Amino acid sequence: MQTTDTRPPPRLDTRPLAVVTGASSGIGFQLALLAARRGYDLLIGADEPLSQAETELRMLGANVFSVRADFATRDGVDTLLAATEGRRVDALFANAGHGLGHGFLDQDFHDVQHVINTNITGTIYLVQCVGRGMREAGWGRILITGSIAGFQPGSFQAVYNGSKAFIDSFAYALRNELKDTNVSVTVLMPGPTDTEFFQRAELMDTQVGTDKKQPPAEVAKTGYEAMEDGESSVVAGWKNKLQAVLANVTPAEVLAEQHRKMAEPGSADRS
Repeated sequence: MQTTDTRPPPRLDTRPLAVVTGASSGIGFQLALLAARRGYDLLIGADEPLSQAETELRMLGANVFSVRADFATRDGVDTLLAATEGRRVDALFANAGHGLGHGFLDQDFHDVQHVINTNITGTIYLVQCVGRGMREAGWGRILITGSIAGFQPGSFQAVYNGSKAFIDSFAYALRNELKDTNVSVTVLMPGPTDTEFFQRAELMDTQVGTDKKQPPAEVAKTGYEAMEDGESSVVAGWKNKLQAVLANVTPAEVLAEQHRKMAEPGSADRS
């Protein structure tokens, strides 16, 4: 059973520190807001401008530090880690990620590789570096943003869904490895969320890109509370919970065809 001791060891800093990636907007920004309201100082990172996020977070009384970098690269992650200046990290929100629409054979492989390096390589490198510090300190909470996309073969989002299948599985495995420590690992698995994800992934001509989506504040609250409670995982939204359950008993070929109807270019016109 995962250890969930709610008493961190004594610290030299007066406030705990949370690191949040993908924090310029969407789920990541909402996670940062929740952490600030609960007394954390913040180190936020993204590959987009962070000035507006910094301003809003500071209004909540948090000390905020930001790093703009590409977390698909080890250099980008190292730049973020250096900004902690050796300060203990109490909570890590490994949220950076992006998608890629259209058929796999039509995608530029540079874009394919960037999705893999952001969603997988950069994420697990960050988790390993921060997680080692947490284990040594005897305390820490890690929330990794996975996706219910990991339950489905993602026709016309094949690389993205595959990357999230990896992350979902990885989070469960890491949690088990740390079960005898006071470092908890939780994976948040959202469904379609009202963020810039779909524009950046060029999915606005698809059914999934144009359908109504869950507000990012709701998704972040679900994940944050699950992390605080020491849960292993949480699916955000009852419709997504149902979809996750059904995915476990539906043949992969059927799931792939269902995903095709949602994500095939031009499917917005048929919805």
